[in-house]
Amino acid sequence: MTEEKAPPPTLVLLVRHGTTPTTGRVMPGRAPGLNLSDRGRDQAERVGERVAAASPSAIYSSPLERARQTAEPLARRTGLAVVEEPGLLESDVGDWTGEPLADLARLPAWRTVQERPAEFRFPGGESLLEMQERMAATLESVRAEHAGSTVACFSHADPIKAALSYAFDLSLDRFQRLTVSPCSVSAIAYPAAGDGVHGDPVVLTVNSTLESLGDLRIS
Repeated sequence: MTEEKAPPPTLVLLVRHGTTPTTGRVMPGRAPGLNLSDRGRDQAERVGERVAAASPSAIYSSPLERARQTAEPLARRTGLAVVEEPGLLESDVGDWTGEPLADLARLPAWRTVQERPAEFRFPGGESLLEMQERMAATLESVRAEHAGSTVACFSHADPIKAALSYAFDLSLDRFQRLTVSPCSVSAIAYPAAGDGVHGDPVVLTVNSTLESLGDLRIS
């Protein structure tokens, strides 16, 4: 009897947007009008080439300009349309939007962000736990829509870190131990459903900025 071949997993590539003029200096949040810098555009071209090697069947992006601009080179290379997905948005940081990071780091609440993020809600915005739940639900929807294929999702540092923590089954209080650099790629494979139950996700790479993505697979 021939052994039935297992269906392929769904591979989700999480790409952080490229560098902007305020990266590392300001808490941008969801403020509109923040575009990629010249460096960021160069990063977007390079990551577009890398992700194209994985032959994605769909491209999703946070609606914010910096994420969409990062996705555009991949769209040109593949001929795929960029689909705006609100679930991939940056955290709603509320009253902290546009504030210098150096000033925020002096606030007592900053220690909670770093040490106990599962307890933190941005003043006037969403909680980090709500952000993680939003990202997890979005990726589950993408997985269901594109079962067995590869999908590129362009998002932001904290949402990607939260999604990775969820895939690792780590407490959100540990998500600050992860680094997600501009235009890095992190990859999560979701095994196909078996007997009506989805298999656990497998994190294939985190914060990848160098190696080829053409050979990512569950070993």
